[in-house]
Amino acid sequence: MNRELEFYNEVKNWDFSKIKYIEDCLTTWNMYDILNKTATKDSYILDLGTGGGEKLLEYFPKAKEIIGTDFSNEMIKTANNNLKKSNRTNIKFKQMDNLNMTTENNYFDIVVARHTCIDAKQIYNTLKSNGILIIRGVDKLDCWELKKLFKRGQAYNDIKPISLIDYENILEVGFKKVELVPIHVREYYETKEDLLALLLKTPILNEFSNGNEDFDINMNLLDKYINLHKTNKGIVLIRRYYGITAIKWLCQVKCVNFF
Repeated sequence: MNRELEFYNEVKNWDFSKIKYIEDCLTTWNMYDILNKTATKDSYILDLGTGGGEKLLEYFPKAKEIIGTDFSNEMIKTANNNLKKSNRTNIKFKQMDNLNMTTENNYFDIVVARHTCIDAKQIYNTLKSNGILIIRGVDKLDCWELKKLFKRGQAYNDIKPISLIDYENILEVGFKKVELVPIHVREYYETKEDLLALLLKTPILNEFSNGNEDFDINMNLLDKYINLHKTNKGIVLIRRYYGITAIKWLCQVKCVNFF
């Protein structure tokens, strides 16, 4: 089995409610604000990398149809269980690989991708004319001090930041009004156990693309990081994300101002 898929099947959800931390966001960009501003009750929305559907069920607006996809069957099982517990309607979850999309062409008004890989051309094809793409991704310098200490991690050996790769690919396939925004966040974890829980549940220290299957957490290195980055507010992680918005074609109607 693909080790990346195996990892996400083991994780099964993106529920971080038991991890104690506080967050200081230094950037006002918010993908869910943009989504709720642009969607209508008649919108068809695709959520790529939905995980257990936690964010979709909590933050997505009411719409004509919302489809959440993930390449992990275990994530989709969790999403369907979460859907049964909610009072949401017009939502479906299905297994799908973002790089081999099986959605119809010219079907969706909005495509959302959060912390997941994308194929810009396939997204372009599945959007309707004037359809909107909204991305929130994890950039190369995310948790950089931690990655440097462990000498490994998500995008650690990448030469070009994934934000620029996505941005250039989105422009190349024909999207217009493409805007890239850096997102800076500080997270403060209450205890070592909380930080460890995060690292075990996310691919921060993993390098799937390089075939690195060493996912054990070296506790001596973790203790060293904690000693260097413990503050009155908690153990700090410097997060580096990026946001991208784009429109399939230049609007013939009034365009939305994202920022």
